[in-house]
Amino acid sequence: MLTARGEEGERIRGLATGADDYVVKPFSVPELVARVKSLLRRTKPEHVSRTLKAGDIELDRENRRVRRQLREVHLGPTEFRLLEFLMQSSGRVFTREQLLDGVWGRDVYIDERTVDVHVGRLRKALNRGRKPDPIRTVRGAGYSFRRNVLSRELRVFDRP
Repeated sequence: MLTARGEEGERIRGLATGADDYVVKPFSVPELVARVKSLLRRTKPEHVSRTLKAGDIELDRENRRVRRQLREVHLGPTEFRLLEFLMQSSGRVFTREQLLDGVWGRDVYIDERTVDVHVGRLRKALNRGRKPDPIRTVRGAGYSFRRNVLSRELRVFDRP
């Protein structure tokens, strides 16, 4: 909670009603950023970690590199942001509109079908050599990233 009310009773009431933290104005921006990062580390460590991993895919945020089965995957900046966004909430289905807001931002007008083009490019880069597709299309809804990519490998069964 960020407020101008700094009395002890107000702070106690704010924390008692569900605030995770209470910062009084005027405040230090570096301190506020540190407090937010601290909360994220506890509640959503995948949002602040240096690398994201899912199955055989590893995304290094600091160096902006992606590897699959130890092979470098070359992605454009938009495909990198798209993969990062999907991996942060693997398993969750995102609509095209949610992906546009999360990857491109709310202030940009881009046709929703642009998402399909970039998902196609991302799939092409990730799925070389008949690897299982980590991106799931949910008909009528959108896209999600599979949590366990390796468990989706294709298997051939012998028929009697």
